[in-house]
Amino acid sequence: MIRAYKFLLRPTVRQDQALTEMLADHCSLYNGALQERRDAYRHVSKTSVKYGTQSAQLKEIRAFDPERQGRWSFSSQQATLRRLDKAFAAFFRRVKAGETPGYPRFRGVNWFDTVDFPKDGDGCRWDSTPHDPVTRVRFQGAGHVKVNRHRPVAGKVKTVSVKREGRKWFVVLTVEQTQPEPLPATGSAAGIDLGIANFLADSNGNFVPNPRHGRKASAKLEAAQQALSRFPRCKAKDRTANHQRAVEKVAALHGKVRRQRLDHAHKTALGLVREHDFIAHEDLKIRNMSKAPAPKPDPENGGVFLPNGSAAKAGLNRSINDAGWGVFLTILHAKAESAGREVIAVDPRNTSRWCPQCGHTAKENRLTQEKFHCVSCGHSAHADTVGALNVLQAGLVRREAQPA
Repeated sequence: MIRAYKFLLRPTVRQDQALTEMLADHCSLYNGALQERRDAYRHVSKTSVKYGTQSAQLKEIRAFDPERQGRWSFSSQQATLRRLDKAFAAFFRRVKAGETPGYPRFRGVNWFDTVDFPKDGDGCRWDSTPHDPVTRVRFQGAGHVKVNRHRPVAGKVKTVSVKREGRKWFVVLTVEQTQPEPLPATGSAAGIDLGIANFLADSNGNFVPNPRHGRKASAKLEAAQQALSRFPRCKAKDRTANHQRAVEKVAALHGKVRRQRLDHAHKTALGLVREHDFIAHEDLKIRNMSKAPAPKPDPENGGVFLPNGSAAKAGLNRSINDAGWGVFLTILHAKAESAGREVIAVDPRNTSRWCPQCGHTAKENRLTQEKFHCVSCGHSAHADTVGALNVLQAGLVRREAQPA
């Protein structure tokens, strides 16, 4: 199996400058390749430029510009061109599927934060000083950079990436490992119901409170964004020192919320995986759930729109995004696979309206956000617990229906 490790880098001043120049030159290569594709297609011949053609040009590009493009790893530059090729492949896939295409865009220097090295030992070397107690990673053109390795790396390193987050640098490793031993069986199965009032309710009646990291940081974020809005919009190279500090403060606050959300998701998912052999959850279409409502034109007055509840929906969308359901479910599936557990997604329709006692389904069964009362048999319980029970039952039925 493949596992990722992420470690903080501690570069010197010169190494920091070299890494910044590496990102800038790879960004320039990405934008140049994108421009070539655009120009070729706009030509009368409607020429389509592929990855193989652009990769074959790298040798000439490096020879023409040895001070910039010639400094860096050939393989990492090929990875940058593959990155552009994947962007175009995704664009054409969305066009074919009838979705919003999203044509690949040029990247600003501050929006190009990662360089990939497809193979350890080709332009980079993990643990480049094995006899030194301090772990280092070597990048072509930047040298041996210190790594804050806070945990051991088990397995064979396959790829190495250098990533910039604010003023910090990280190295990301993908490692090939043998399949770990599954956790001991517990004989327990659970269904989970994701929500906003409570982050999670399970079929055993337990609740995980919603931490609401974004809402707790909203006051600081609002103040920081107001301070940033006082500066005129300009390119990064034209910012004053105070402007740059305001930008970094907003980014730091968003980064802290993101890390808090990830930490909560990891700990919650780990607890579920350790306690249960089988976990069922709703197959939520989160992107559709957080869409803004469509405008309502007034048929009697042209150019006038009727109230469509967008203000209330905006608050709900903010709470859905703050909960981070998508991140949590991705982590849950990954941890379950490593632990030998089974996770199944089920259709969420009527899971909060169906009575687990008598099977009666009605909108009136759920009186409020928290209270469930069946109008047929009188069964009462917490609505989220009822939803989790129904999800578990649907998950068990689906597992039995799946072919062996």
